[in-house]
Amino acid sequence: MTDCGGGHESCCLSLPVTGDTYNRSYRNSGGGPTNQGDPATVSDFGLDKYLVTVGRYRQFAAAWSGGWRPAVGSGKHAHLPGGGLADSAGGVEPGWDTAWTTNVRPTTASLTGGSYCDGTHATWTAAATGGRENFPINCVNWYEAYAFCIWDGGFLTSEAEWEFAAAGGREQRQYPWGTTAPGTANQYAIYGAYYTASSTGLAPVGTAAMGAGRWGQLDLAGEIWEWNLDWKNSYVSTCTDCVSMTKGSATYRIVRGDNYGGSVNNLVPTVRGGDIAPEGRDSNFGFRCARAP
Repeated sequence: MTDCGGGHESCCLSLPVTGDTYNRSYRNSGGGPTNQGDPATVSDFGLDKYLVTVGRYRQFAAAWSGGWRPAVGSGKHAHLPGGGLADSAGGVEPGWDTAWTTNVRPTTASLTGGSYCDGTHATWTAAATGGRENFPINCVNWYEAYAFCIWDGGFLTSEAEWEFAAAGGREQRQYPWGTTAPGTANQYAIYGAYYTASSTGLAPVGTAAMGAGRWGQLDLAGEIWEWNLDWKNSYVSTCTDCVSMTKGSATYRIVRGDNYGGSVNNLVPTVRGGDIAPEGRDSNFGFRCARAP
């Protein structure tokens, strides 16, 4: 809880992100953005510096076991003038639906079971003595990520917010940290299976200390895919504080940022992932929370 990054700081640290307008679609090979499109405007918000860790998630699991449940409609970006993000299909994000509660199972059996979340690849351990408390929690589904952020006083990021932070907003960077090639020594990103110090392939959060984005967040590229609020629908242009909360023809919720075994080509902020249903679990999937500014 208080041992994240090289400075051994709070794993719960949130940093302010200054809103602006940017293009969600672009290319950048180091000389500045080109092929720009799908503009979006994002208001100020706070974004956690670190991915949610096993140690933080353990506190949530205990609260859930003790009977805590999200209130209906909670988890919205309620600080915005409209009371929440604007759904690209119309209306405002609805917040937590109590019907989703049955999909939340923060237990050892759920977090370490299944073909993609076995004892080798899952970061969760039954006891806090497992040595992974400052590793990113993985094998959580979308509902659990959403519920955790509500419990922790925040909300799950929209896709536009997440990409805005990773792209450096209007700078629309090549990588979250700039134009330096990530190399293979894990300074900028945990990717390509170059990190071999743990059996999971993942590293303690913040290990890639030179990979900080414009506003200071770490691990925005590589390490683990991050759940976002949105369904994986086509962009709707233009948008202001937008989110895709209406399922439509989508099958998956969006994940962003790529993972510890991914390609260097996926470290760019524009890559959209999502190949598992929101109730699914994968050792490549984790999350971080956003907050009111």
